[in-house]
Amino acid sequence: MIKPVKTWKSYSDQIQLLQQRGLIITDQAKAINYLQRIGYYRLSGYWYPFRQTNAVTQQKLDTFIAGCQFEDAVQLYIFDKKLRLLILDAIERIEMAVRVDIAYCLGKLNPLAHLNPVSFHGGFSKTIHRNKTQTDYQSWLIRYQETIRRNSKTAFVQHYIQEYGGQLPIWVAIEIWDFGMMSTLFAGMKKSHQDQIAQKYGAADGKEFAKWLRSFNHLRNIAAHHSRLWNANIVDRSNVPTTLSTYTLNNAKPFLYLCLIKQILDVICPNSQWGERLKQLYLDFPLKNHVVVDIRDTGSITGWENWQLWKNKSQHVHN
Repeated sequence: MIKPVKTWKSYSDQIQLLQQRGLIITDQAKAINYLQRIGYYRLSGYWYPFRQTNAVTQQKLDTFIAGCQFEDAVQLYIFDKKLRLLILDAIERIEMAVRVDIAYCLGKLNPLAHLNPVSFHGGFSKTIHRNKTQTDYQSWLIRYQETIRRNSKTAFVQHYIQEYGGQLPIWVAIEIWDFGMMSTLFAGMKKSHQDQIAQKYGAADGKEFAKWLRSFNHLRNIAAHHSRLWNANIVDRSNVPTTLSTYTLNNAKPFLYLCLIKQILDVICPNSQWGERLKQLYLDFPLKNHVVVDIRDTGSITGWENWQLWKNKSQHVHN
Protein backbone atom coordinates (compact mmCIF):
# COMPACT_ATOMS: atom_id res chain seq x y z
CA MET A 1 0.00 0.00 0.00
CA ILE A 2 1.37 3.42 -0.98
CA LYS A 3 1.83 5.72 1.99
CA PRO A 4 0.67 9.34 1.89
CA VAL A 5 3.35 12.00 1.52
CA LYS A 6 4.59 13.28 4.88
CA THR A 7 3.30 16.67 5.97
CA TRP A 8 5.41 19.83 6.07
CA LYS A 9 6.94 20.66 9.46
CA SER A 10 8.38 23.91 10.75
CA TYR A 11 11.95 23.92 12.05
CA SER A 12 10.62 23.99 15.61
CA ASP A 13 8.40 21.00 14.82
CA GLN A 14 11.40 19.16 13.38
CA ILE A 15 13.35 19.79 16.60
CA GLN A 16 10.43 18.60 18.70
CA LEU A 17 10.09 15.41 16.64
CA LEU A 18 13.77 14.57 17.01
CA GLN A 19 13.62 15.14 20.76
CA GLN A 20 10.51 12.98 21.06
CA ARG A 21 12.44 10.21 19.35
CA GLY A 22 15.29 10.50 21.85
CA LEU A 23 17.92 12.60 20.07
CA ILE A 24 19.64 14.94 22.53
CA ILE A 25 19.56 18.61 21.46
CA THR A 26 21.34 20.89 23.91
CA ASP A 27 21.09 24.13 21.90
CA GLN A 28 17.81 24.42 20.01
CA ALA A 29 18.65 27.75 18.35
CA LYS A 30 21.90 26.34 17.00
CA ALA A 31 20.15 23.18 15.83
CA ILE A 32 17.51 25.21 13.99
CA ASN A 33 20.30 27.19 12.31
CA TYR A 34 21.81 23.95 10.98
CA LEU A 35 18.43 22.72 9.79
CA GLN A 36 17.94 26.01 7.94
CA ARG A 37 21.35 25.82 6.25
CA ILE A 38 21.72 22.09 5.59
CA GLY A 39 18.21 20.68 5.73
CA TYR A 40 16.52 17.98 7.78
CA TYR A 41 16.66 15.34 5.07
CA ARG A 42 20.39 15.77 4.30
CA LEU A 43 21.29 15.72 7.98
CA SER A 44 19.12 12.64 8.50
CA GLY A 45 21.76 10.64 6.62
CA TYR A 46 24.23 11.52 9.35
CA TRP A 47 22.00 10.69 12.32
CA TYR A 48 20.77 7.50 10.59
CA PRO A 49 23.45 5.35 12.33
CA PHE A 50 22.21 6.71 15.67
CA ARG A 51 18.74 5.19 15.23
CA GLN A 52 17.85 2.01 17.09
CA THR A 53 17.57 -1.27 15.20
CA ASN A 54 14.80 -3.84 15.41
CA ALA A 55 16.49 -6.94 16.84
CA VAL A 56 14.39 -9.29 14.71
CA THR A 57 14.08 -7.58 11.30
CA GLN A 58 17.31 -5.52 11.60
CA GLN A 59 15.36 -2.55 10.24
CA LYS A 60 16.05 0.92 11.61
CA LEU A 61 13.50 2.33 14.05
CA ASP A 62 12.54 5.99 14.39
CA THR A 63 13.85 6.14 17.96
CA PHE A 64 17.48 6.97 18.74
CA ILE A 65 20.09 5.06 20.73
CA ALA A 66 20.52 6.52 24.22
CA GLY A 67 23.16 9.23 24.47
CA CYS A 68 23.24 10.22 20.78
CA GLN A 69 23.20 13.95 20.11
CA PHE A 70 22.20 16.23 17.24
CA GLU A 71 25.65 17.80 17.46
CA ASP A 72 27.19 14.39 16.73
CA ALA A 73 25.40 14.31 13.37
CA VAL A 74 26.59 17.83 12.58
CA GLN A 75 30.19 16.93 13.40
CA LEU A 76 29.92 13.87 11.18
CA TYR A 77 28.54 16.06 8.39
CA ILE A 78 31.48 18.49 8.73
CA PHE A 79 33.98 15.61 8.65
CA ASP A 80 32.27 14.25 5.54
CA LYS A 81 32.34 17.66 3.87
CA LYS A 82 36.10 17.91 4.40
CA LEU A 83 36.56 14.39 3.03
CA ARG A 84 34.48 15.23 -0.05
CA LEU A 85 36.59 18.32 -0.72
CA LEU A 86 39.81 16.33 -0.44
CA ILE A 87 38.49 13.73 -2.87
CA LEU A 88 37.37 16.37 -5.37
CA ASP A 89 40.81 17.98 -5.18
CA ALA A 90 42.54 14.67 -5.89
CA ILE A 91 40.19 13.49 -8.62
CA GLU A 92 40.54 16.82 -10.42
CA ARG A 93 44.29 16.22 -10.63
CA ILE A 94 43.76 12.65 -11.84
CA GLU A 95 41.21 13.78 -14.42
CA MET A 96 43.54 16.41 -15.87
CA ALA A 97 46.49 14.01 -16.07
CA VAL A 98 44.60 11.09 -17.61
CA ARG A 99 42.94 13.40 -20.15
CA VAL A 100 46.42 14.42 -21.30
CA ASP A 101 47.57 10.77 -21.35
CA ILE A 102 44.67 9.84 -23.64
CA ALA A 103 45.19 12.85 -25.92
CA TYR A 104 48.93 12.21 -26.15
CA CYS A 105 48.46 8.52 -26.94
CA LEU A 106 45.61 8.84 -29.46
CA GLY A 107 46.78 12.16 -30.90
CA LYS A 108 49.95 10.44 -32.08
CA LEU A 109 47.74 8.22 -34.26
CA ASN A 110 45.58 11.04 -35.57
CA PRO A 111 44.67 14.50 -34.26
CA LEU A 112 41.02 13.48 -34.74
CA ALA A 113 41.40 9.93 -33.42
CA HIS A 114 38.42 10.41 -31.09
CA LEU A 115 36.21 10.92 -34.17
CA ASN A 116 37.35 7.71 -35.85
CA PRO A 117 35.91 4.40 -34.60
CA VAL A 118 38.99 2.60 -35.96
CA SER A 119 40.94 4.11 -33.04
CA PHE A 120 39.06 1.89 -30.56
CA HIS A 121 38.52 -1.79 -29.89
CA GLY A 122 35.68 -3.62 -31.62
CA GLY A 123 33.58 -4.20 -28.53
CA PHE A 124 33.34 -0.45 -28.12
CA SER A 125 33.17 0.74 -31.72
CA LYS A 126 31.53 -2.12 -33.67
CA THR A 127 29.37 -4.23 -31.35
CA ILE A 128 25.82 -3.26 -30.49
CA HIS A 129 25.32 -4.82 -27.08
CA ARG A 130 22.15 -6.33 -25.72
CA ASN A 131 19.14 -4.01 -25.32
CA LYS A 132 20.97 -1.21 -27.16
CA THR A 133 20.37 0.34 -30.57
CA GLN A 134 23.87 1.71 -31.14
CA THR A 135 27.46 1.00 -30.23
CA ASP A 136 28.99 2.42 -27.07
CA TYR A 137 31.20 4.57 -29.27
CA GLN A 138 28.18 6.01 -31.10
CA SER A 139 26.58 6.83 -27.74
CA TRP A 140 29.80 8.52 -26.62
CA LEU A 141 30.05 10.48 -29.87
CA ILE A 142 26.47 11.79 -29.51
CA ARG A 143 27.30 12.95 -26.00
CA TYR A 144 30.52 14.55 -27.23
CA GLN A 145 28.71 16.44 -29.99
CA GLU A 146 26.12 17.65 -27.50
CA THR A 147 28.96 18.88 -25.28
CA ILE A 148 30.39 20.88 -28.20
CA ARG A 149 26.95 22.40 -28.77
CA ARG A 150 26.63 23.39 -25.11
CA ASN A 151 30.10 24.97 -25.19
CA SER A 152 29.70 26.63 -28.60
CA LYS A 153 29.88 30.12 -27.07
CA THR A 154 33.15 29.35 -25.28
CA ALA A 155 35.96 31.25 -26.99
CA PHE A 156 38.22 28.33 -27.92
CA VAL A 157 35.32 26.15 -29.09
CA GLN A 158 33.89 29.02 -31.10
CA HIS A 159 37.32 29.47 -32.74
CA TYR A 160 37.43 25.83 -33.84
CA ILE A 161 33.85 26.00 -35.11
CA GLN A 162 34.62 29.07 -37.22
CA GLU A 163 38.09 28.06 -38.40
CA TYR A 164 37.95 24.27 -38.57
CA GLY A 165 34.27 23.41 -38.95
CA GLY A 166 33.96 22.34 -35.34
CA GLN A 167 36.65 19.66 -35.55
CA LEU A 168 38.58 19.92 -32.29
CA PRO A 169 41.88 17.99 -32.24
CA ILE A 170 41.90 15.58 -29.35
CA TRP A 171 44.26 17.69 -27.21
CA VAL A 172 41.66 20.48 -27.41
CA ALA A 173 38.62 18.22 -27.20
CA ILE A 174 39.68 16.89 -23.79
CA GLU A 175 38.99 20.34 -22.33
CA ILE A 176 35.24 19.87 -22.69
CA TRP A 177 35.04 16.25 -21.51
CA ASP A 178 33.72 15.47 -18.07
CA PHE A 179 35.11 12.61 -16.01
CA GLY A 180 32.46 10.20 -17.22
CA MET A 181 33.21 10.91 -20.89
CA MET A 182 36.91 10.46 -20.25
CA SER A 183 36.52 7.16 -18.38
CA THR A 184 34.13 5.80 -21.03
CA LEU A 185 36.53 6.63 -23.86
CA PHE A 186 39.46 5.11 -21.97
CA ALA A 187 37.47 1.89 -21.57
CA GLY A 188 36.99 1.87 -25.35
CA MET A 189 40.66 2.27 -26.23
CA LYS A 190 42.65 -0.61 -27.65
CA LYS A 191 44.33 -2.83 -25.07
CA SER A 192 47.87 -1.78 -25.95
CA HIS A 193 46.96 1.90 -25.49
CA GLN A 194 45.10 1.24 -22.23
CA ASP A 195 47.97 -0.80 -20.84
CA GLN A 196 50.47 1.91 -21.72
CA ILE A 197 48.61 4.43 -19.55
CA ALA A 198 47.70 1.95 -16.81
CA GLN A 199 51.33 0.91 -16.35
CA LYS A 200 52.27 4.50 -15.62
CA TYR A 201 50.00 4.51 -12.54
CA GLY A 202 50.80 1.06 -11.19
CA ALA A 203 47.65 -0.72 -12.34
CA ALA A 204 48.04 -4.33 -13.50
CA ASP A 205 46.60 -3.52 -16.92
CA GLY A 206 44.22 -1.23 -18.76
CA LYS A 207 41.17 -3.25 -17.76
CA GLU A 208 41.97 -2.76 -14.07
CA PHE A 209 42.67 0.94 -14.56
CA ALA A 210 39.37 1.37 -16.43
CA LYS A 211 37.59 0.02 -13.33
CA TRP A 212 39.51 2.47 -11.14
CA LEU A 213 38.34 5.34 -13.33
CA ARG A 214 34.71 4.20 -13.10
CA SER A 215 35.02 3.99 -9.33
CA PHE A 216 36.56 7.47 -9.17
CA ASN A 217 33.75 8.81 -11.32
CA HIS A 218 31.25 7.33 -8.87
CA LEU A 219 33.08 8.92 -5.92
CA ARG A 220 33.28 12.22 -7.77
CA ASN A 221 29.54 12.21 -8.40
CA ILE A 222 28.83 11.55 -4.73
CA ALA A 223 31.15 14.36 -3.66
CA ALA A 224 30.05 16.84 -6.33
CA HIS A 225 26.40 16.40 -5.35
CA HIS A 226 27.25 16.90 -1.66
CA SER A 227 25.95 13.44 -0.79
CA ARG A 228 27.08 11.38 2.19
CA LEU A 229 30.43 9.79 1.37
CA TRP A 230 32.32 8.81 4.51
CA ASN A 231 30.60 5.41 4.95
CA ALA A 232 28.84 5.23 1.56
CA ASN A 233 28.19 1.97 -0.24
CA ILE A 234 30.31 2.21 -3.39
CA VAL A 235 28.35 0.92 -6.38
CA ASP A 236 31.01 1.03 -9.13
CA ARG A 237 33.55 -1.18 -7.40
CA SER A 238 37.13 -2.06 -8.27
CA ASN A 239 38.89 -5.18 -7.10
CA VAL A 240 41.60 -4.82 -4.48
CA PRO A 241 44.81 -4.62 -6.57
CA THR A 242 47.82 -6.82 -5.91
CA THR A 243 49.69 -3.80 -4.50
CA LEU A 244 47.22 -3.77 -1.60
CA SER A 245 46.39 -7.49 -1.45
CA THR A 246 48.25 -8.00 1.83
CA TYR A 247 45.59 -5.89 3.57
CA THR A 248 41.97 -6.81 4.19
CA LEU A 249 40.21 -3.96 2.42
CA ASN A 250 36.52 -3.68 1.64
CA ASN A 251 35.90 -2.59 -1.95
CA ALA A 252 32.37 -1.49 -1.02
CA LYS A 253 33.71 1.33 1.17
CA PRO A 254 35.60 4.53 0.30
CA PHE A 255 38.96 3.83 1.93
CA LEU A 256 40.18 1.42 -0.76
CA TYR A 257 39.63 4.17 -3.34
CA LEU A 258 41.51 6.69 -1.20
CA CYS A 259 44.45 4.29 -1.40
CA LEU A 260 44.16 4.03 -5.19
CA ILE A 261 43.94 7.82 -5.44
CA LYS A 262 47.07 8.18 -3.31
CA GLN A 263 48.95 5.67 -5.50
CA ILE A 264 48.11 7.70 -8.62
CA LEU A 265 48.85 11.07 -7.02
CA ASP A 266 52.31 9.79 -6.09
CA VAL A 267 52.93 9.55 -9.84
CA ILE A 268 51.23 12.77 -10.90
CA CYS A 269 52.50 15.03 -8.13
CA PRO A 270 54.90 13.12 -5.82
CA ASN A 271 55.60 16.18 -3.67
CA SER A 272 51.92 16.73 -2.85
CA GLN A 273 50.87 16.82 0.78
CA TRP A 274 47.43 15.43 -0.07
CA GLY A 275 48.13 12.21 1.80
CA GLU A 276 49.24 14.11 4.87
CA ARG A 277 46.08 16.19 4.79
CA LEU A 278 43.97 13.05 4.58
CA LYS A 279 45.84 11.47 7.49
CA GLN A 280 45.27 14.61 9.54
CA LEU A 281 41.56 14.56 8.73
CA TYR A 282 41.35 10.97 9.97
CA LEU A 283 43.35 11.87 13.06
CA ASP A 284 40.90 14.68 13.77
CA PHE A 285 37.81 12.46 13.41
CA PRO A 286 35.38 14.22 15.76
CA LEU A 287 33.53 11.20 17.15
CA LYS A 288 36.34 9.14 18.64
CA ASN A 289 35.05 6.53 21.11
CA HIS A 290 31.46 7.19 20.04
CA VAL A 291 28.93 4.57 21.09
CA VAL A 292 27.77 4.00 17.49
CA VAL A 293 30.09 5.29 14.73
CA ASP A 294 33.75 4.58 14.11
CA ILE A 295 36.30 5.95 11.64
CA ARG A 296 36.71 2.38 10.38
CA ASP A 297 33.20 2.68 8.93
CA THR A 298 35.00 4.34 6.00
CA GLY A 299 36.61 0.97 5.29
CA SER A 300 39.96 1.85 6.85
CA ILE A 301 41.81 -0.58 9.09
CA THR A 302 43.98 0.04 12.12
CA GLY A 303 47.54 1.08 11.31
CA TRP A 304 46.98 2.10 7.68
CA GLU A 305 48.82 5.37 8.19
CA ASN A 306 52.05 3.39 8.66
CA TRP A 307 51.84 1.62 5.30
CA GLN A 308 54.56 2.53 2.82
CA LEU A 309 51.87 3.93 0.51
CA TRP A 310 50.99 6.59 3.08
CA LYS A 311 54.53 7.55 4.03
CA ASN A 312 55.34 11.17 3.24
CA LYS A 313 57.27 11.01 -0.04
CA SER A 314 58.91 14.41 0.35
CA GLN A 315 59.93 16.90 2.97
CA HIS A 316 58.92 19.72 0.65
CA VAL A 317 55.53 21.26 1.32
CA HIS A 318 53.24 21.28 -1.70
CA ASN A 319 49.45 21.18 -1.80
